[in-house]
Amino acid sequence: MPKSSGKNAVPIEILLVEDSPGDARLTQEALKGSKIVNNLYVVEDGVEAMRFLRQKGEYADAPHPDIILLDLNLPRMDGREVLAEIKSDETLKLIPVVVLTTSVDEHDVLAAYGLNANCYIAKPVDLDRFITIVQSIQNFWFSIVKLPQHLR
Repeated sequence: MPKSSGKNAVPIEILLVEDSPGDARLTQEALKGSKIVNNLYVVEDGVEAMRFLRQKGEYADAPHPDIILLDLNLPRMDGREVLAEIKSDETLKLIPVVVLTTSVDEHDVLAAYGLNANCYIAKPVDLDRFITIVQSIQNFWFSIVKLPQHLR
């Protein structure tokens, strides 16, 4: 359910690509506590993410997300493949992609940045820290960063 904090507030459209129901739930809870109005959409694998982004099938009416939170370790099509497709697609490549994953492997970090991830964040194990990080992501990208107008 979208949050609302004003009659004219335009919600931030967030796509979370996450196969862990627990992490998806934590992200949703963290975003509920934010002062920024948002709509969170969750897909569980890379194939579904690309269908959402390309507005295929049941996602024909899906919004163009303002930001993508992407796990790397996904079924069917992993996050690296999703990132490569997004950043090679003229209509999608400007959407900020935040890799939010459990991996701290330097190879994964380098690979993600090599595929033009906008940032790479390792998920903390601590619940409070996880919530703080998710809220910080949202605050940074929508309170501090200047995004191209057509993304809004």
